[in-house]
Amino acid sequence: MFGAPNFFFSGATKAVTYSTVIQQFNSTSSWTAPAGVTSVNYLVVAGGGGGGNYVGGGGGAGGYLAGTSLSVTAGTTYTITVGAGGNGGAGNTSANNGTQGTNSTFGSLVNGSTGAVGGGYGGSGLYAHTGGTGGSGGGGTSTTGGSGTSGQGNNGGTGAQSNDQSGGGGGGAGAVGSNGTTSAPYNGGNGGNGTANTISGSSVTYAGGGGGGTGQLNISASSGGTGGGGAGGTNLSTPVAPGAGTANLGGGGGGGGYNANNALNGGGNGGSGVVIISYLVPSTTRTAIFTGSGSWTAPTGVSSVNYLVVAGGGGGGALGAGGGGAGGYLSGSGLSVTAGNTYSITVGGGGAGSQTDYTAQGVNGSNSVFSSITSYGGGGGGSNTNVNGLSGGSGGGGNYNNGAAGSASPSGQGNAGGNGSNSAPNNAGGGGGGGAGAVGGNETQSGAGNGGNGLSNTISGSSVTYAGGGGGGANNAGTIGTGGSGGGGSGSLPSNTATNGTTNLGGGGGGGGGGYPGFGKGGSGGSGIVILSW
Repeated sequence: MFGAPNFFFSGATKAVTYSTVIQQFNSTSSWTAPAGVTSVNYLVVAGGGGGGNYVGGGGGAGGYLAGTSLSVTAGTTYTITVGAGGNGGAGNTSANNGTQGTNSTFGSLVNGSTGAVGGGYGGSGLYAHTGGTGGSGGGGTSTTGGSGTSGQGNNGGTGAQSNDQSGGGGGGAGAVGSNGTTSAPYNGGNGGNGTANTISGSSVTYAGGGGGGTGQLNISASSGGTGGGGAGGTNLSTPVAPGAGTANLGGGGGGGGYNANNALNGGGNGGSGVVIISYLVPSTTRTAIFTGSGSWTAPTGVSSVNYLVVAGGGGGGALGAGGGGAGGYLSGSGLSVTAGNTYSITVGGGGAGSQTDYTAQGVNGSNSVFSSITSYGGGGGGSNTNVNGLSGGSGGGGNYNNGAAGSASPSGQGNAGGNGSNSAPNNAGGGGGGGAGAVGGNETQSGAGNGGNGLSNTISGSSVTYAGGGGGGANNAGTIGTGGSGGGGSGSLPSNTATNGTTNLGGGGGGGGGGYPGFGKGGSGGSGIVILSW
């Protein structure tokens, strides 16, 4: 655990107040060490392996790494990778092993660039297949289970392939996978149990192995290991498909059973991993920045927070098109929270720009959420056929018609997109997407509209501008619309792809150009961000 030292000023002793910050990352993100923070406690769990098909072995749990007092450097940004679970082997009459889960990392601080190793795959029960190696090993069929990685997990169990009997259980962080039985009643091996950890503020068990499948009629399913392992498949009179590993626990997927419905012979998918850190912050430095979805636990003594919640920006349209609207922008202070409670955080992704044709607008960005605060994704820009921009946090720009209004429910998140116009020479371009601070620019006689500007905020410790609208795309000899301040992408000329909105600023994507010599594609919106301070 951390110590809370005293600091001395002018001969007098003054105790500096510290509180514990807990940040959970459920998807790939980044973290900047706040001022005064020199070490963290950590949990890094990789994605679990997928189970094998056709009386297959269970997938191994993702590698499990935990520790205390890991040195970090204040002001340094660390990339956090959260590994995905591996796919289960496809359900058909071919021998399909599962696939290995992917690794999770915390910069290069925990086991270097490798981090926690993805769980090994479960072997297929068609013929003899060894389970795959990984953080924990996958279950085998008539051959051995896969090996776990030292210090991260355990080996998978062995099955009995002959006559479609049983698959071995995948290994877990806390125990090896059980062997499938080699005589009646031919049960699949249970998945190895995971390991409990309290870093999140309560005891949670992570990284359980998947159960092995069984091919014998009316035999109960094997169990997945505690910590998110999926149960094995069966050959009951009403067949049961194997269970998937639990998301953000790193559990292995269950091995497939045997039955006449080949679709149910497939293995279960592994569960995604997780990265959780906790650290002490002095009273003058209390900021948590989320560039990917996760959760936050309110420290002891904290009853309210300041917040910035920015959604993903909308994608730009195609062919002389409107720019995407900025993601919704909501900022405030004094939002009530309860110390000790854990709050889910969703960081919205940017919407895709229109890429393949001009019959659909750009795609709206996704919402960002913290507690009772929901910012709406930016509206997609209008394309050549679907001329109107879409509504959103800020509205997308129009093509040859009006841009959509910014989000009306709730209000106060952004502004309307700019208008296109049939009266401009050669239809000079699309309207700009709306921004958090200003409406998108209208198409003019000389070119496309500019994206609306965003708003600046100092919650991160420095002044940063967020949620700018995307610029409209230009037709023929028209000028492109520039992206609004705050990450808006610029529009393009004919035949070019517009600029994407900036990641983690919630900017709208630029609109694609059109006319001659050809087709311009829309830029994608930038992802959003959630920042808390207290």
